[in-house]
Amino acid sequence: MTDRTHNPAAASWVESANDPSTDFPLQNLPLGVFRAPGGKDRIGVAIGDRVLDLAACDESGYLNDLAAPTRRALHAPVLNSLIGEGRAAMGALRLTLFDLLAAGGRRSAESLLMPMAECEMQLPVAIGDYTDFYASRHHAANVGALFRPDNPLLPNYTWIPIGYHGRSSSIVVSGTDVVRPSGQTRPDQAVPPAFGPSRSLDYEVEIGAVIGTGNALGEAVPLGHAEEHLAGLCLVNDWSARDVQAWEYQPLGPFLAKDFATTLSPWLITIDALSPFRVPRAARPDGDPQPLSYLDSPADRESGAFDIVVEAWIRTAHMTQKGEPAVRLSRGAFRDMYWTIGQMVAHHTSNGCNLRPGDLLASGTVSGPTRAARGCLLEITSRGKEPVILPGGESRSFLADGDELTLRAWCEREGARRIGFGECRGVVKPAR
Repeated sequence: MTDRTHNPAAASWVESANDPSTDFPLQNLPLGVFRAPGGKDRIGVAIGDRVLDLAACDESGYLNDLAAPTRRALHAPVLNSLIGEGRAAMGALRLTLFDLLAAGGRRSAESLLMPMAECEMQLPVAIGDYTDFYASRHHAANVGALFRPDNPLLPNYTWIPIGYHGRSSSIVVSGTDVVRPSGQTRPDQAVPPAFGPSRSLDYEVEIGAVIGTGNALGEAVPLGHAEEHLAGLCLVNDWSARDVQAWEYQPLGPFLAKDFATTLSPWLITIDALSPFRVPRAARPDGDPQPLSYLDSPADRESGAFDIVVEAWIRTAHMTQKGEPAVRLSRGAFRDMYWTIGQMVAHHTSNGCNLRPGDLLASGTVSGPTRAARGCLLEITSRGKEPVILPGGESRSFLADGDELTLRAWCEREGARRIGFGECRGVVKPAR
């Protein structure tokens, strides 16, 4: 559903929010946690190139019409209490902020704005649990073909949203350096394994979904109610040590190859902000079965997917030294995913697993049908056999020390204002 907050013609008295290229126009209003110089962690909303301090807004009387629990939650150092109030409370906050920041709104709140460039962004939520899915059929088939040419897609893939439980303690906010992991590898099966720095460090372009209201232990969330439990989306880089992964993943799956670092973008794009960009879920290829009944609903078929463009950009240490701009490695479409976020929530809770406010569900690598749409180097380079040649002559099969990897995403369509996700960025540092 859309309302006045989605009006593409609406402008803000914050001039930078009216720039057509901004990720954060008045129609977006994503939530995050920032730290001003010398200050404490505070909840804010992005508007153009500024951050609005929401606790200060409440203290100044601009949010008096909101419910008392919502107002109290705005004074916390993380978003968990706020998003735990549910979609209705977040929607009321969005409407209030829209009216405050819209042209003709209360410009007296200008003193509560901070330049975004001067803010140190933090993780928006305290993440208790983290689950990483494998929701792109293109990615699953491409990777499967590299390791199992005769049987690339395992038989359960078309029936189950595959996922694994990740490590929440090593999730870091965008801008945090990533230290090259060490691990055990065995490239030559004729000799014993060895331990040392990974030689096949990779990134993965993913969309993350943050849980708002949870569910009780033992109670499943039906697909028709799954999105009532979602607070919003963000960008995720699931850094991966492919050589470690190849040796350790059988029989139980990812472990040390994945849990050394996962980077999260700092802004939570609310589900309400994404309303104009709903699209039907991707059609299944001929021969694939339709989902079981608990993973299917008319609403999910008609509008369960989001039309989000995702990109990965690289800037090597040499490029940085020369002052050269980053180069795009891939551009994919989140609407191509085989499983929707609603299906992930419904399946995750189908056994009675309880999700809690702030839990993170990542989509798995967002990949498409072409090489240009593949969301990791493992796919792009065919496991290192076809290196990427960069404009300056450098090549990459996998990431090198000093490489800066940046993910970006946005939504755009006719009749709606373009909104973006901000950046999800990290620089690879040498193994310690």
